[in-house]
Amino acid sequence: MGVAVAVAGASGYAGGELLRLLAGHPDLEVIAAAAHSHAGQPVTDLHPQLVSYGDLVFSDSSAEVLGAADLVFLALPHGASAALAAQLPAQARIVDLGADFRLADPAAWQRYYGGEHAGSWTYGLPELPGQRAAIAASDRVANTGCYAVAVIAALAPLIAAGIVEPEDVVVVAASGTSGAGRSAKLSLLGSEVMADLSPYKVGAHQHVPEILQATGARSLSMTPVLAPMARGILATVTARPSSPGLAVEQVREVLREAYAGEPFVHLLPAGRQPHTAATFGSNSVQLQAAVDSDSGRVILTSALDNLGKGAAGQAIQNANLMLGLDEATGLSANGIAP
Repeated sequence: MGVAVAVAGASGYAGGELLRLLAGHPDLEVIAAAAHSHAGQPVTDLHPQLVSYGDLVFSDSSAEVLGAADLVFLALPHGASAALAAQLPAQARIVDLGADFRLADPAAWQRYYGGEHAGSWTYGLPELPGQRAAIAASDRVANTGCYAVAVIAALAPLIAAGIVEPEDVVVVAASGTSGAGRSAKLSLLGSEVMADLSPYKVGAHQHVPEILQATGARSLSMTPVLAPMARGILATVTARPSSPGLAVEQVREVLREAYAGEPFVHLLPAGRQPHTAATFGSNSVQLQAAVDSDSGRVILTSALDNLGKGAAGQAIQNANLMLGLDEATGLSANGIAP
């Protein structure tokens, strides 16, 4: 029998992706899939793709049910995790896929989310310097935001190396509709989304303080765009070089060194751009770099599956580290195509 795990918020897209990945994990065993409003309903009613869970029904999202597990994934809306986490046993390991514990600064939480700041847990991006060991030593880990992973993976090594300025970073990133969750919303209806691109939360996206915190950037403008696809993120990050004449190979060398040996972050060969479809179903991030011939600005492009490395895959990678397992267990760097 493997390590007993429970998933709260299992009826959502991230929760469903967690269940899919956990079904193929050799060391983790799902003992509860909690979804309060769907308690008693078969999991396959909402996730018909998860045929291996044919006998599993959604349970209540109570501390009693979740507390029976050795490790709990909280795939709940932002602001909903803190109260439930406080009720779970002290010995239970927890990975929170929401935003409740990502930010160290209470003022940033208040500005972007509102309400009381619950505190901060170990930040769950293993590829950041020092984070792999910190995650392995933690019982409470705050999973990254989906947009945040795409931007941080591209930007953080360059700021750390001092080759781009931490001010005046500009991000334009497109995401599939699953990033908005499974709640019924007029703006997410198929007829509204198809053949359309639309920006949203312009000038005040909640992942901005998380990106600043993790990269060392001091100012960042981000424009998220809703794209007519179910899953995936493509981010374009531009930054000013610290000195004139920066060559693209210098940028690529910094990224190459930062991610040498990393199983899930891939710098593509020169001239090949990331594609969201190439990351579907995977825990991978694809990166590319360029230097604009007119402005001299560094341009970084990044693609990932928002439900994979942006949510469920990242959560399992963190859980593997917390449990002393190989971090790639149950995860794939290969996407699904077509």
